[in-house]
Amino acid sequence: MAQRLQHKLDHKTKPLGSLGRLESLALQLGLILGSETPQLQQPQMLVCAGDHGLAARGVSAYPSDVTWQMVENFLAGGAAVSVLARQHGLNLTVVDCGVRHEFAPPGAPDGTRPGLLIRKIAPGTADSSAGPAMTADQCQQAVANGQAIVQALPGNAVLLGEMGIGNTSAASLLLARLAGQDIAACTGAGTGLDDAAVQRKTAVLADVLQTHAQATTPLAALAAFGGFEIATLVGAVLQAAHERRVIVVDGFIATAAALVARALQPRVLQRCVFAHCSGERGHALMLAQLKAEPLLDLGLRLGEGSGAALAWPLLLSACAILREMASFESAGVAQAS
Repeated sequence: MAQRLQHKLDHKTKPLGSLGRLESLALQLGLILGSETPQLQQPQMLVCAGDHGLAARGVSAYPSDVTWQMVENFLAGGAAVSVLARQHGLNLTVVDCGVRHEFAPPGAPDGTRPGLLIRKIAPGTADSSAGPAMTADQCQQAVANGQAIVQALPGNAVLLGEMGIGNTSAASLLLARLAGQDIAACTGAGTGLDDAAVQRKTAVLADVLQTHAQATTPLAALAAFGGFEIATLVGAVLQAAHERRVIVVDGFIATAAALVARALQPRVLQRCVFAHCSGERGHALMLAQLKAEPLLDLGLRLGEGSGAALAWPLLLSACAILREMASFESAGVAQAS
């Protein structure tokens, strides 16, 4: 299949390789979808939200209440990812994986509010500086939730986003543990900490790593550091890869979920398109660990799936080139001698 796709790309009406990264993207999308005329259908933007007990240690510039307030903003259509999803025709689903807030009356069925799924494991993870962020059962349930959510979604492409005050800390911890990196190199400003606050955050995370020195397997590290939204995204990656969907990975947090998923099932990376390299310090390290080449580098560090949405038109263009661009033969154009 790869040979046929490459031959098709090489014989389009252009100098060999002249569309650069768009050609390798077209090849990857053709392979994922198993088609020489790939078409992306009913793309799903999945934004998973959860709170983190570690936020109480001052690792974020924003209070935890911002998590639920931003979920409301997503649902109201006012967030960056909401705007971009509308612009690009992406169906937006927000998942309460463990937000410290009730969005619907207790016992209300899922679907009470359009665009929102309640898959709350608990109202936020525990403080990972004092013990595991999640129990093993909670971690496994969150992963299973992500698998079930994707299984129920239509289409052949999933774009991953997240929201959770404190979740850059969890992502930094996962990178340090699973990739063997120094925590200082993995820790950045997150929501906008100054240099002194980043140093304090780094010291907190170094202590957390030491507290959970025995959490070395992928699921043990995920349970130790959190969060519910990351674990749900891990399940989403595993299921989407199993179903041969295109997975568009956003920034630092979504890539952390891909890092864990890769540790559990290495072949998931074949289905992953990495949207961008974010401005968060550890993201370039994480992408290098995965040998991933991001499509964009715009200094983004918002999360939400915003970078994935911005990269989406490139995927559409890559598929269109493969499907619709003429070959030298069909167009009657002479090839280079």
